[in-house]
Amino acid sequence: MRVHVVSDVHGRADALARAGDGADALICLGDLILFIDYDDHAQGIFPDLFGAEQAREFIALRTAKRFDEARAMSARLWSALDGDPREHIERNVRAQYERLFAAMPEPAYLTYGNVDIPRLWPDYLRQGHRVLDGEVVEIGGWRFGFVGGGLRTDYRTPYEIGDEEYAAKVEALGEVDVLCSHIPPALPELLYDVVARRLERGSEATLEAIRRTQPRYALFGHVHQPLFRRARIGRTELVNVGHFRGSGVPFVLDW
Repeated sequence: MRVHVVSDVHGRADALARAGDGADALICLGDLILFIDYDDHAQGIFPDLFGAEQAREFIALRTAKRFDEARAMSARLWSALDGDPREHIERNVRAQYERLFAAMPEPAYLTYGNVDIPRLWPDYLRQGHRVLDGEVVEIGGWRFGFVGGGLRTDYRTPYEIGDEEYAAKVEALGEVDVLCSHIPPALPELLYDVVARRLERGSEATLEAIRRTQPRYALFGHVHQPLFRRARIGRTELVNVGHFRGSGVPFVLDW
C-alpha cells in the first residue's frame, strides 16, 4: 500500500489535484482554506476584501501578539463592509471549498483543521471523500485514527475546541496503527515555528495516547516551519507531514 498525506493545503488546489498521483489513497489533515498568508500578504480572503497593506498590518499585530489591537482593527474593517461580515466570509470560503473539493483526489480520507468550517464540507464532498473526526478506518490492513480541529488559542480560528472535547475524540480511537491529527502532540520541539517564532498549541491527550498505545506513526501538520519535523516515542515515529501550500509535495507512507 502507498498512501499520500497532506496538511495545511491553504488554497493550493493546483497541487492538491496531483497529490494522489501514484497512491492508493490520499489523507488530508485539514486547513483547506486560505484566510491570510503570512508570506504573501496579497493572498487569501482577508486581502481580497481589504487589500495587501491592511493584511500586512494585521499580520504584524498578530505576530507581535497584540491580539486586542488586531481584533479591533479587524472589527473596524469588517464594519465598513456592506452587509453582514459573516456573509462575506462564508461566500469567500465557499468559493475556495468549491475549487478545493473539486481538485481533491479520490479516494481521500479527511479530517478538519483549525481554520476549517466543518458545517460547510457536506456541500462539496464527492463520493470518494470520507470525513473522519474521532473515528477509525482501515486502510490496507492498518487502522488509521483521525482527530480533527485545534485547541483554543488567542487566534480564535473557526474550529478550535476545548481540551476535554478534544481528549474525548482521542480516547474514542482506542489502539490504532496510525494516529492522524491536524495539531501535533504536545512536544515543544514539534510545536515551535522557527519563522513565526512562537510555540503553537499541541495536544497533551494525543501525547498521552501515543505513550500508552504506541502506534506505528503519529502524523500531523499545523506548524508550518517546525524546529523539528520528526521525533520518536518508543516505537512511534512522529512526523509533521509538511506545509502543503508551501511545498506542494505530499508525505509518502508505504507498507
